[in-house]
Amino acid sequence: MKPTNKQPLFIITGASCVGKSTLCEQLFLHEKDYIVMESDLLWNDMYNTPEDDYCAYRRLWMRMCANISQIGKPVVLCGCAIPKQFENQPEREMFSDIYYLAAVCRDEVLEDRMRNGRKVNEEGWIKSSLDFNNWLKQNADKTSPRITLLDTTNLSPSQAAGIADSWILEKIV
Repeated sequence: MKPTNKQPLFIITGASCVGKSTLCEQLFLHEKDYIVMESDLLWNDMYNTPEDDYCAYRRLWMRMCANISQIGKPVVLCGCAIPKQFENQPEREMFSDIYYLAAVCRDEVLEDRMRNGRKVNEEGWIKSSLDFNNWLKQNADKTSPRITLLDTTNLSPSQAAGIADSWILEKIV
């Protein structure tokens, strides 16, 4: 079946421990104008293909989101991603628009959240999270389409979710 009711797709991205999952959980608890999905839900190691930007995984999620949105509500997909991983796929035509919001924070806050909040001690994971957080901050206005940044450094999860909710609702036509 080919989706005929094109809706926008919203991607909420960010590094591990930046607050995106907690923000998305808050959106999920109060959703009424859109459907919130966590991209880790379908993760399987067979999709671990960084050499092609996780192409099969992105395409799977795009087909899922397009079919879910046939009810007339857009999908908000939460997980680590960047625009080129979606924009270059044939499934892109299934959406009226794709919007990107990245949760980011100051490096020292992210590292503290990882080490003390989540008890992460794997240095490679910490470094890759810090690198992705900084990549988002440095490149958000250079991607196509651009990524909107949401600095969670001094926000509670409910404050961040409120800002994300407003951002989503202003784009729903």
